[in-house]
Amino acid sequence: MRITELLTKDTIKMNIEAKDKDSVIKELVSELDSAGIITDADKFESAIQKRESQSTTGVGDGIAIPHAQTKEVKKPAIMFGRSEEGIDYDSLDGQNAHLFFMIAAPDGQSTTHLDALAKLSGILMNPEAKERLLKAQNADEVLNTIDHYDESEPSEETAETVVNNEDKAYIIAVTACPTGIAHTYMAADALKNKAKEMNVDIKVETNGSGGVKNPLSEADIKNASGVIVAADTKVEMDRFNGKRLLEVPVSDGIKRPEELIRSTLDEQGDVYEGSGGSSTQSSSSKGMPSIYKHLMNGVSNMLPFVVAGGILIAISFFWGIESANPDHADYSPIAEMINFIGSNAFELMVPILAGFIAMSIADRPGFAPGMVGGLMAATMGSGFLGGLIAGFLAGYLMIGIKKVTENLPQALDGIKPVLIYPLLGVFLTGVIMYYIVDPPATALNEALNSFLENLSGTNIVILGAILGGMMAIDMGGPINKAAYAFSIATLTAGNPEPITAAMIGGMVPPLSIALATVVFRNKFTPVERSSGPTNLVMGLSFITEGAIPFAAADPLRVIPSMMVGSAVAGAMALGLGATIPAPHGGIFVVGVGDNVLMFLLALLVGAIVSAILLGLLKRKEQI
Repeated sequence: MRITELLTKDTIKMNIEAKDKDSVIKELVSELDSAGIITDADKFESAIQKRESQSTTGVGDGIAIPHAQTKEVKKPAIMFGRSEEGIDYDSLDGQNAHLFFMIAAPDGQSTTHLDALAKLSGILMNPEAKERLLKAQNADEVLNTIDHYDESEPSEETAETVVNNEDKAYIIAVTACPTGIAHTYMAADALKNKAKEMNVDIKVETNGSGGVKNPLSEADIKNASGVIVAADTKVEMDRFNGKRLLEVPVSDGIKRPEELIRSTLDEQGDVYEGSGGSSTQSSSSKGMPSIYKHLMNGVSNMLPFVVAGGILIAISFFWGIESANPDHADYSPIAEMINFIGSNAFELMVPILAGFIAMSIADRPGFAPGMVGGLMAATMGSGFLGGLIAGFLAGYLMIGIKKVTENLPQALDGIKPVLIYPLLGVFLTGVIMYYIVDPPATALNEALNSFLENLSGTNIVILGAILGGMMAIDMGGPINKAAYAFSIATLTAGNPEPITAAMIGGMVPPLSIALATVVFRNKFTPVERSSGPTNLVMGLSFITEGAIPFAAADPLRVIPSMMVGSAVAGAMALGLGATIPAPHGGIFVVGVGDNVLMFLLALLVGAIVSAILLGLLKRKEQI
């Protein structure tokens, strides 16, 4: 399929009128709607914005390729738009975008059109093609340019068959992005073009929407001197066991291919050690300590149970704190039902945490012993702390079991994953948890809870300030997650004060951003001001990450401002006796707490403090 079958005069707009990112997306979607390409403009626009929330499609060098694959697309199409002035599109290189290609792909159809989209990504990496598109006078010139560079793809068998030449270095790479439409192929083309300039042989496997293309063979992997994995989604990794490997986001494959190739040739990557199974890893873990990576795998999988279960329990309190108790005057059958569902979800928290930590360490064989160890921690008294220990214990035990059993007769390979691994893993994890881990962990857990229960006065205020401030330091990063995990652990033991401070501390940053963009308008760009309402909603919903773009753009002014306001809010909330016994939900669950007005007052004061500090520290924007 040629690209001009998807890009037609009806889907070309030579001069777009939008002045900011959201507006240009809306304008291009509207043009697709007018051309009869999509059935629901609002839903398709939401799909485009969802993709943007994963990582910007402003790939740099003046180009943006917003894209989505949804059922609202009647037929595959490409919408072209151009802005001579350029638009701030949060591009990877920080420069304005001038050329826009919005890709509309139907959901669940043939992947033929994806090959054409992959070719488009490659064309846009050609400086000559980009220059001709910038200077095109009309739609015909745009189509002629695209058609000129739309060469037929070589067959998969010969496309990148590399003969290992002793005079040339040989490396391999894998590229992948969440939707597998644009970034995947642009990164691949950037790596191939740069390798050609550097006289380096390279073979690049793409993991796109149409499946794996140019798959790396065992011979490719064996002969390569190094591996580059440029991916924002999971790829098969264990095949690279023992190879020196660089893991980076897919955007790095587009932005800095030369640096990646040189680093690989200089053997700067780490030797990859796989788990021996079929595990997959994401490049987003690059630079992340292993223990933290495993912990975050457990926490991220645990959170849906915490949030759903905790909020349902909190909702049941609307009928009264004892409304789920059949023997109490406030009893309500509906409250009992909601509480029962929420409690079951919430009780899975520790087993899920431990199971996914163990799975991150030892792949699937670690999951069963991790779950059992976590369940033992939950039922024997060590709770969240015991679950953490159980997850790491089960994971590393399973790695040891794999090592010990790897020399067993080959005839037993089939029963290892279904009998040997789970039996030994569950038994050994259970024995160690029962006799060694749980008794001291339970004692420590009880001591911590007793300490929290006895906090009052200045001490409780300090605790609130510390937890509130921690929530605003990295807004979803390791410090934020540590404060939240501690607060969840104490909530499960019946102490709601820490989660109250954590929640209010996480709500302040986006709320203060929303307030500052209104009060100090001249300190923010039009794009930043337009995100004010979004931050308001996110702040009220306890989604701290809404403030991240502002913090990333100006960390030395934004982060300290947010920390101070969050610390003030956390200290005030606990000092005034406010408690919210829910793990998430923000403003929507405060009604189940105590001293709700004091919580709202502390939230307001914290947001005002941060907004004022930010307004005073931030420099006026030159617009």
